Amino acid sequence: MKKIMVVDDNPDIRVTVKHALEYHCSDYEVICVESGNKCYEMLRDNEIPDIIILDIMMPGMTGWMLMDRLKENPLWKHIPVVFLTCRSDDFAKRTGKAIGNDYILKPFGINDLQRRIDRILKNHI
Repeated sequence: MKKIMVVDDNPDIRVTVKHALEYHCSDYEVICVESGNKCYEMLRDNEIPDIIILDIMMPGMTGWMLMDRLKENPLWKHIPVVFLTCRSDDFAKRTGKAIGNDYILKPFGINDLQRRIDRILKNHI
């Protein structure tokens, strides 16, 4: 079972991604959290996912800030991160692709998201 953590302040995105991924792939367990702060708390409590799907623009701890914390911790710095965001500016795209494993713009196709997750997890093992 592969554990996927979806970090997004939009409940519709969290629910859609969770139900779609778990429906299409029985090997996925999808955990959803509403903020970077909540993700950080879960990581500190040893709730370590195989991959994180991360929004950039969230209140409190943004996706960028959470990414900095991931990279600072030797236990978390190797967790693959896919940015899933509506930020389409060149800076965000270049930065997201440089520090993350993938960068997907909203709106997105669930089949495309699943293919990218599968590719990253296959190459990360």
